Amino acid sequence: MSWDYLIVGAGSAGCVLADRLSADGESTVLLLEAGGPDTAPDIHVPARFTDLFHTEIDWAYETLPQPGLNGRREYVPRGKVYGGTSSINAMVYARGHPSDYDRWAEAGNAGWRYEELLPLFRDMQCQGRGASEHHGVDGPLHVSDPRDPNPLSLAFVEAAGQIGQPLRDDFNAGVQEGFGVYQTTTRDGRRWSAADAFLRPALARANLEASPWSLVTELLFEGRRCVGLRFERDGETREAFARREVILCGGAINSPQLLLLSGIGPPEQLKACGIPLRHALPGVGRNLMDHVQVPVAWHCREPVSLVAKEDPEQLELYQRERRGLLSSNLGEAGGFVRLDPASPAPELQYHFGPGWFIRHGFGDPPGHGFTALTGLVATQSIGALKLDPECPQGPPLIDLACLTDERDLQVLLAGVRLARKIVAAPAFDRYRGEEFLPGEEVEDDAGLRLFLRDFATTIYHPVGSCKMSQDVLAVVDERLRVRGLQGLRVADASIMPRIINANTNAPCMMIGAKAAAMIRQEGGGP
Repeated sequence: MSWDYLIVGAGSAGCVLADRLSADGESTVLLLEAGGPDTAPDIHVPARFTDLFHTEIDWAYETLPQPGLNGRREYVPRGKVYGGTSSINAMVYARGHPSDYDRWAEAGNAGWRYEELLPLFRDMQCQGRGASEHHGVDGPLHVSDPRDPNPLSLAFVEAAGQIGQPLRDDFNAGVQEGFGVYQTTTRDGRRWSAADAFLRPALARANLEASPWSLVTELLFEGRRCVGLRFERDGETREAFARREVILCGGAINSPQLLLLSGIGPPEQLKACGIPLRHALPGVGRNLMDHVQVPVAWHCREPVSLVAKEDPEQLELYQRERRGLLSSNLGEAGGFVRLDPASPAPELQYHFGPGWFIRHGFGDPPGHGFTALTGLVATQSIGALKLDPECPQGPPLIDLACLTDERDLQVLLAGVRLARKIVAAPAFDRYRGEEFLPGEEVEDDAGLRLFLRDFATTIYHPVGSCKMSQDVLAVVDERLRVRGLQGLRVADASIMPRIINANTNAPCMMIGAKAAAMIRQEGGGP
């Protein structure tokens, strides 16, 4: 069978594209997702997102051993479900600093300046605070303030102010530096994913079809034009064809993997995997980046942390009012800090958790505690993704090169010291117990460096592996068309030339909206 558009991946960008491309009621769209519908109850309870890790709705990737992390393999969660990673993330709504996008445009990607993208962010948003220059209220993506912020989160913001840090009530209004409470993609105390906002309403249209449990294994071509794809469903191999375009929205891991499996990428790598070369693009899988964070954590003297989120009274409160500990996104408060006055954007981002979050929550100690997750967001370390020559169809070989650049270590060292200074402020006097990590005895740079390499993790923001640029590593052009081919685009986090300095979910939805607008502008034809 054939459709006008085939979309691979029902994640943040894919859901937006499915909605926008089917909105005319005439263009036929098939959306293929390797996972299934977002029916698991825990998806919709904000504080239970870590319970979704290593389940059937998580690809649960791992990196290669990371020299910068003392040889540890690092966990890379990715959503395998309607909504993609927007169904298993911490729901923080952040767009990144305007200069991030301006630098994309200055590198030759016309149309990607922040002022050109702001209307896309506004149009998709239903801002709980009302409309403004920076926010919209007519879109389907609900963005709201926490319904029941934890006292520890409020103490973190107050403490930051007490040591002279600026306070910020909106990180998405042009000026980013400062500390405050994050807004989240939630509605009435429940997660509001890309599937909730864009896909579910669009599925009511007869011209949009979603195919769950459909793993796309290869792109199909006639000459240099992509005309369809091959996928596995219900134990059968099937094919689908596109009259207009195929759009990859698999994210920074799965989109380059599919290109490589289809013979598009570095010739030497494809040869090593026994895959016939269709089109040489040396940048496929290169330019892979992520943010890195480290947990600076304390025991808590009062029983107010998220350790108690599964107590029966908390479940009853959540079911009755959608409030209490289960309404928490686990990273309620935070802030952005510019260390170098010459830097175009803050290099540090904090996610304050009113509970433990050690090694993705798998290394938490007993008792009550809180964690100032200190995040490097001006990433300089750059890695790559490759197919495994021994099993090309299996999980790819992911190397995020975490903390291999000395500049990244310096940012995190400064961040740990600042986190300690914030928690030493009077606002925490009633809560602050013994420091758990790094531990009060760890003071010098040598000890802190060892701590960073032992406990740093990613922030689940992989990007860049199908770079939008004009240079030798370019995979897509400024209109997201795969270079040298026809009928094929990539629209997801993989196209970012450089990682933005904040959470990547809202930008991925914007990329989906931008791609849809460009396709519509071009008439959707060959």
